[in-house]
Amino acid sequence: RRTGQYTMNHDHSKKTPDGASFDRSGSQDSLDELSMDDYWKELENIHETRGNNHEERVALVVKEPDEGELEEEWLKEAGLSNLFGESSGDSLESVVFLSTLTRTQKAAVEKRVETVTQTMRKKNKQHQIPDVRDIFRLQDDSKGKVCDGSEPSTVRTSENKNETQDGAEGPKFSLGTDERKSPLEDTPFPDTDINLEIPFAEQAANLRDISVAKMCKGGGGDTLLPNFRLPKDKTGTTKIGDLAPQDMKKVYSLALIELTALYDILGTEFKQQKAVKIKTKDSGLFGVPLSILLEQDQKKVPGTKIPLIFQKLIAQIEEVTLETEGLLRIPGVATRVKSLCQELEAKFYEGTFNWENVKQHDAASLLKLFIRELPQPLLTVEYLKAFQDVQNLPTKKQQLQALNLLILLLPEANRDTLKVLLEFLQRVIDHRDKNKMTLKNVAMVMAPNLFTFHGFGSKSIEQSEFVMAAGTANVMRFMIRYQKLLWTIPKFIVNQVRKQNTERQKKEKKDKAMKKLLKKMAYDREKHEKQEKTPNDADVPQGVIRVQAPHLSKVSMAIQLTEELKAGDVVARFLSQKSGNVQGLKKEEVFLYEIGGNIGERCLDGDTYMKDLYQLNPNAEWVIKSKKS
Repeated sequence: RRTGQYTMNHDHSKKTPDGASFDRSGSQDSLDELSMDDYWKELENIHETRGNNHEERVALVVKEPDEGELEEEWLKEAGLSNLFGESSGDSLESVVFLSTLTRTQKAAVEKRVETVTQTMRKKNKQHQIPDVRDIFRLQDDSKGKVCDGSEPSTVRTSENKNETQDGAEGPKFSLGTDERKSPLEDTPFPDTDINLEIPFAEQAANLRDISVAKMCKGGGGDTLLPNFRLPKDKTGTTKIGDLAPQDMKKVYSLALIELTALYDILGTEFKQQKAVKIKTKDSGLFGVPLSILLEQDQKKVPGTKIPLIFQKLIAQIEEVTLETEGLLRIPGVATRVKSLCQELEAKFYEGTFNWENVKQHDAASLLKLFIRELPQPLLTVEYLKAFQDVQNLPTKKQQLQALNLLILLLPEANRDTLKVLLEFLQRVIDHRDKNKMTLKNVAMVMAPNLFTFHGFGSKSIEQSEFVMAAGTANVMRFMIRYQKLLWTIPKFIVNQVRKQNTERQKKEKKDKAMKKLLKKMAYDREKHEKQEKTPNDADVPQGVIRVQAPHLSKVSMAIQLTEELKAGDVVARFLSQKSGNVQGLKKEEVFLYEIGGNIGERCLDGDTYMKDLYQLNPNAEWVIKSKKS
């Protein structure tokens, strides 16, 4: 049976959209039949477990959307629902948002608005339906030189025009027309640098005409995945969790538009799935939505971000040793796992469950069961297919870029839980000499647990399992191997957020000025003077920033900016003060934050060059605090 399954999958690998020459080295062709063995065995174990619990399962139905419905939903998700429907007149906020989009991002929005518009006209909805070209013309006129869709790509996402050329080390892809030749010619290993300054879809558009065959050769062994790296960025790397919630909402919208633009450029269909709501358990451990689990857990342990049962199962596996041969691959005894599952449901929260009875392979089986039993997949119904489709993208670099954007689109609870899982899987792989679980083996065993989701009804998923097997295992490998890169927010997105904030502030300032003028308020002048005087201007000379540290004994300090001064140096200077650490904070818990100006709030990595960042956001305030506060 296994051979037949693999053959179906292998035949599928030859069918690629538009007859493009796709890089197969990272997916099907790199995984021989023997290495797929673990995948099929795991699948058999899953079916066996499911067979036992079949009567309890409620299938999650994925709704087939009507024409235009997907696009309408997409525009809502992207925060652009006021471009159509009853509120279509009120699109001032959207004008600000649209003014920061790149050429390829605009094309993606235009395409969806066009479809919704045509559908609405067909259905004869009595709404004002704007012409998509008018939307962009309006904001292009207001900006003057905003990336015009008709021009070749002259997009600059940086605040500073020279920054994309000089701001970070390492080879750059240029968006200008004068550097159309392949950057592959001049630099020895350019394809291993992940450029976060230029939008991924723009990079793909520029590389479309270049033969990418030579970029990604080699088989699929653990060592043959490229050593991708992020070139140093002087204004600091932004990780997920570093930005304030209001800016993360903007990041979500931009990531959705950018991912769609990337898939459009590469000729891969991007479709969000929509789950029909089903009744789920509202208490317990297995088969409970993540959000409800966390609500329960936060009553026990305030501030919990990862389900307690998930944390405990990982701890239980690690407590013995990670050197056990076949860890994660060898299943626990099915009957014992089932009874442990029932016992945990009854006793876990009471604290009366006896963990000494749990064998290591049983704990590993329970961990995988927990992931599979989630009412909605860990990678979400909306994006599970998009995660699977990553395997269809032409190059490994583009696959990595797409995964980066997909991670940004996951809800916080899913993303945090996935991160803990991937970190654990890497620790298992670190002991591969003893446990014989290489990156490939672990990916093979875990892929069916994350990707073959019970909710999608029986037939379609069963058939697609054969086709998707090697591909999903490959996506799993990527997520484990490159997890540190995947939790980074690309600089071009952070710059677009900064630009949105700046544009919004300008508009607010204009609106305020107009209101003042109309009301002719007596205290107008006083208020104006107060606004002019910002905290950084007050008695702080040029080239100096004032840093606040409310939780430390030295609560404020003027710091001279130099070319080499980094955020870590500023924190160290405060902590070196006598009795500097009032609340017993550990050094690794204390960070410098950039607050206000063109960003809501951003936690700075220690290697951020302060002078470069100050030039990017001169109106920010600088505060030292712990990540918890």
